[in-house]
Amino acid sequence: MSGRPSLSALDYLFSLEHIGIKFGLENIRTMLHALGDPQAAFKSIHVAGTNGKGSVTAMTDRALRASGYRCGRYTSPHLIRLNERFAIDGTAVADEPLIDAIDTIRRTVEALVSAGQLATHPTFFEVTTAAAFELFRRASVDVAVVEVGLGGRLDATNVLTPVATAITSIGFDHEQYLGGTLREIAIEKAGTIKAGVPVVVGDLPAEALDAVEEIAHERHAEIVRAGRTLPPAYDHVRLGLRGAHQVRNAAVAVALLETAAAGGLDIPPDAIATGLSDVSWPARLELRTFADGRELLLDAAHNPDGAAALAQFLREAGGSKPPLVFGAMRDKDISGMLRALLPHVKTLIATSASNPRSALPSAIAEAARAIDPHFPIVVDPVPSSALTTAWRHAPRIVVAGSIFLLGDVLNEAGRLP
Repeated sequence: MSGRPSLSALDYLFSLEHIGIKFGLENIRTMLHALGDPQAAFKSIHVAGTNGKGSVTAMTDRALRASGYRCGRYTSPHLIRLNERFAIDGTAVADEPLIDAIDTIRRTVEALVSAGQLATHPTFFEVTTAAAFELFRRASVDVAVVEVGLGGRLDATNVLTPVATAITSIGFDHEQYLGGTLREIAIEKAGTIKAGVPVVVGDLPAEALDAVEEIAHERHAEIVRAGRTLPPAYDHVRLGLRGAHQVRNAAVAVALLETAAAGGLDIPPDAIATGLSDVSWPARLELRTFADGRELLLDAAHNPDGAAALAQFLREAGGSKPPLVFGAMRDKDISGMLRALLPHVKTLIATSASNPRSALPSAIAEAARAIDPHFPIVVDPVPSSALTTAWRHAPRIVVAGSIFLLGDVLNEAGRLP
């Protein structure tokens, strides 16, 4: 391991967050080439989409492990610890190998900057992506399932040449980066399609599907359409993840695994069934129960389509409406999410995640009042206090709106009796 103090690697990495989002593949390609192209050391499956890509990645990873493969999984963001982004054989990497990989990349970046081979300093996500590929090479994984960070065409993960690609869904999110129409967003997501590499597509709006089909045709990439329901061979499987929307995600995962199998990976049907049933993906309609009977339903609904899926789950669950603890980032469509959720909850507790991009709780409350001036609203900026406030209203509460908020709440939940 590097002789640097262990914390310095993480301090270095998190210091890069101030750079923000920067699209482009030149930096990541330069870094990876200097590292000896670790991404070429294993086979890969690449998963893009507005919603569902994390769940599809988790199901695919689980099925590959059930097939006997040593598998890497790269996702973002993390809920509590950075290590969650990098899983090998289903387990987050330990601190020591992660810190050592980041230190290796730090030294590589410093050498490239000194030599004038990097025009700008890499971003946080570029460094974590390089770290993922380096970790997977060092662990000798057979195959890695890699989730796109943002968009696809210019996302740092788009240096892979995968055996199969997926686009799970197309909806409105990150419009300031990806475009204001479904077609523009689809073009960015479809940038992950590689020449001759089959692409599995979920249930896409017609406008988005047209754009994806055009790009796939240009690149001679076969399109595999996943249905809205599971194929008959798997319709008996009880899914490990809650929610009707997970049926669509599971259909994408099945098509993706079958496509990868046609491309040379040995993935038997029973392993695919295991991937659907024996999968864990935290904070996706995750229900936690405490000793005194209180319940906490966590869902990473952070855009209008995600909020609509949560709303459907609450509607179908029936019973009394729960209180909603809600916090979101400033750049999100807060009104769109609240319009979906407010009819299915009885009280809104507006709060804020421990992230500088968080919207002010007062702004969330203002957005809710614009939708329904008479809706019960409490403003409580501290998540731990917001939970207590919500539980005063009902024994079962819902937390949604931001993955960063869910991380704060999971941290707090670990301290609850």
